[in-house]
Amino acid sequence: MIDVKNLVKVFTAKKGVLGHDAIEAVSHMSFSIPGGGALSLIGESGSGKTTVGRILAGLEVPTSGDIWIQRVNVMTLPPAERRTFLRQVQLIQQDPYQALNPARTIEQSLEDPLKVIARERGKNGAWIQSRVHEVLLRVGMDPGSVLNKYPHMLSGGQRQRIVIARALTVEPKVLVADEAVSMIDVSLRLGVLKLLKDLRQEFGISLFFITHDVASARYVGEDGQLFVIYKGQVVESGPTDEIISQPHHPYTQALLSAVPVLKGLEDPGPDRFIPLRGNDQEQVPDTACIYEPRCPFAQAKCQKERPVLQGAGHAYACHFPVVRRVVATMK
Repeated sequence: MIDVKNLVKVFTAKKGVLGHDAIEAVSHMSFSIPGGGALSLIGESGSGKTTVGRILAGLEVPTSGDIWIQRVNVMTLPPAERRTFLRQVQLIQQDPYQALNPARTIEQSLEDPLKVIARERGKNGAWIQSRVHEVLLRVGMDPGSVLNKYPHMLSGGQRQRIVIARALTVEPKVLVADEAVSMIDVSLRLGVLKLLKDLRQEFGISLFFITHDVASARYVGEDGQLFVIYKGQVVESGPTDEIISQPHHPYTQALLSAVPVLKGLEDPGPDRFIPLRGNDQEQVPDTACIYEPRCPFAQAKCQKERPVLQGAGHAYACHFPVVRRVVATMK
C-alpha cells in the first residue's frame, strides 16, 4: 500500500542555534505498510517520530527520499497533484482539544472536507449528509446526539472519535495516528485503540501508529511491524511481538524496561532494569554509534564505527547485540 525509501528530513537553523547549522530529524528511513497492515514507531520525544508522520500526511516536505502509494511515487508528482494524491493519508492529531474548531459544530467540522469531495465528484448536499452519518456510525457515535454540539460539549474520548471520523470522510487508505490516545483519560483509551484496530481489520485501512506506549503499539499493531527510532535513525525493526519479547538493541531494551511492573502479579525478569549514562544531547562523530554516549554496554568499536541496520525480518543496528528479557511476564 505504502512504501517509503531512504526518507531524509533536515531542518536548517540559524548559525549558532543549538550549535548546528542543520539538524537531521529523519535519517535514511525505509519501510513498507501493506493494505490493512500496521507499523508502530516508538522512541523518546524529539526522536523524529512526528516528523515522519507529518511527511506521510503531506504536511512536511522531505529533504530527500521517495514515498510510493499504490505504486505511484508521489514525490515525482507536481505539488498540486501530490497534495491530492496524499489525501489518501490522513493524520489523527495528538490533541483532540486543539484539533477541532471550537466555534464550529461537529456537523460543520465533518461537512467541510466533504464539500471539497462533493465538488470534485458532482455530489449534492444529500450525499454529504449521508457520508457524515456514515462516518459517525463507523466510529461508534450517534449522529443525532452529536451533530449540533460544539467540541467543548463532548468528552475527550468523544472528541478523538470525531477527529477520526473527520479523517475518514475522505476515504483514506492510510491513517497516521500521532500519539492518538495520550491526551485522553486512561479509562477511554482502550475504546479509541479498539476503534483503530477495527478500522484495520474491517475496512483494510493501513495504520502508521506513533507512540511512547509499548502496550498500545502491541494492541493496535497486532501482526504488524515495530520500528524503534533514536535521533532520527531506526535502531531496531521487525515483528512487534518479536521485538518486545526479544529486543537486541540496548536502546530498545531501555525503553521496554521503563514499562511499570505490576508487583505481585508479574515477574520482572533477570534483565529488567537497563541503566543509561550521559544524555541525548551529546554529539557524536559521524563515524561513531549515535547511541554510544548513553549505552551502558558500549565498547571501543562503538566510538570508531557506526553500526548499520542488519538482519532479515528482525533487524538491529548494534555491534554487540545481546537478547535481554526486560518485559515483565505474568507469574
